[in-house]
Amino acid sequence: MSKEVTAEGEHPPAKDYHDPPPAPLLGLGELKLWSFYRALIAEFVATLLFLYVTVATVIGYKAQSQYDQCGGVGILGIAWAFGGMIFILVYCAADVSGGHINPAVTLGLFVARKVSLLRAVLYMVAQCLGAICGVRIVKAIMKHQFNAFGGGANVVAPDYSKGTALGTEIVGTFVLVYTVFSATDPKRSARESHVPVRVHMHDPLLQKDRWSKAFVAPV
Repeated sequence: MSKEVTAEGEHPPAKDYHDPPPAPLLGLGELKLWSFYRALIAEFVATLLFLYVTVATVIGYKAQSQYDQCGGVGILGIAWAFGGMIFILVYCAADVSGGHINPAVTLGLFVARKVSLLRAVLYMVAQCLGAICGVRIVKAIMKHQFNAFGGGANVVAPDYSKGTALGTEIVGTFVLVYTVFSATDPKRSARESHVPVRVHMHDPLLQKDRWSKAFVAPV
């Protein structure tokens, strides 16, 4: 195999991207930054809105299709609700907090040294609190339907074992985190990077809903 020959004294082309250094392990210095607290608020609000819209959509679909199997938005509508909300919220929060909106994503980024331990832990706390508040709002607005349909909680689909559901969740969450890493690769343009996340959330949810009712997110 031949190697590419360059003219004498000519330097190889410079990288057209910047690969950031690893994040500090603890990151205690971030406690002094207002941008850190703003990021926590963004994660809280984004996760609250995500759970509010998606859980309300699931409960609404179950209520409408209770007596009419063709009623409601259907599985496709639920998938669009999840994918559409992720697309909107990640696009809005990306420049503030990175738009994690999912403890699995935050954990993956911490393991890859993209965020510090302090940021990862507090992000997860903010996400869980946002999820709780989002579901509580749904319960306050749709109390009767919420109680009747178990809060829209997912269950393993009939004719599938818990092992199959667990495997599906593992694979689906892996694909989600892999997509996030691919979308946030420094070689990509920042504004182009959010599209793959939406595509991932819309397509696999259609398949995963058949087996494990598509949890994907720990919250």
